[in-house]
Amino acid sequence: MKELNFLTLESFKPWDPRALQEMAYWEKKIRSLMGKAIHHYALIQEGDRILVGVSGGKDSLTLLHLLMERRKRVPIRYDLFPVHIDLGSGSERANALKRFFESHGLSYHIEFTDIGRRANSPENRENPCFLCSWERRKRLFQLAHRYKCNKIAFGHHKDDIIETLLLNIFYSAEISTMLPLQRLFRGKITLIRPLALIEEREIERYAREKGLPFGPSGCPVSGKTKRSEIKELIRTLEKSNTKIKGNIFRALSNIKLEYTFTSNREP
Repeated sequence: MKELNFLTLESFKPWDPRALQEMAYWEKKIRSLMGKAIHHYALIQEGDRILVGVSGGKDSLTLLHLLMERRKRVPIRYDLFPVHIDLGSGSERANALKRFFESHGLSYHIEFTDIGRRANSPENRENPCFLCSWERRKRLFQLAHRYKCNKIAFGHHKDDIIETLLLNIFYSAEISTMLPLQRLFRGKITLIRPLALIEEREIERYAREKGLPFGPSGCPVSGKTKRSEIKELIRTLEKSNTKIKGNIFRALSNIKLEYTFTSNREP
């Protein structure tokens, strides 16, 4: 088995005082944006028990790290319970995450599955991403119930929200996207996305600076999906207008219903 290229603390050594100062700025900015999302959307309350979905990528590990750090600074108490769903790629990633969870004194659960193999089987060539996502989400709901977690936190960020909006417009003929807060099963489970206001590039820098043990996704279709095409489209548009992403994101809360077809429907 090919060894995964997990990053270590040696990946970033900011000995230069200017680099230290810049690192502090980035950390402060990301903390502030996550705090803003938590307060604005009321994502976390006293006594919450939060299952944190940790894939082993930069986004989910940054989310877990920030939520751990935040508990030391805020007056409310909440529990974190990281869960990793192994899709069948092997034990290297699971072992790296196990060491990380235990080094921070966290209770955790690692679930070994064959979801990746089934999603990418010859019988499911049309939409492997849908089956993989569906099965992982279903397993997380079951584990949240088993471990009495009232919330599930995902590491989806601002870029994910923008890309999902465009994906749904282009390929599903609907205007919708991920929500920072979403209540399911009559409020028994609430999905939260505390990184909703943070851009992917900021998260990657934070993960590298903190030496978080993130690695590649291991997905056989990584970089070949419709989401990858949307990412490339946005990059192309940004070359002529750097405000593109910000404008798309702000449009989500600036909907003029009087200029949509829904407002013209007969009662």
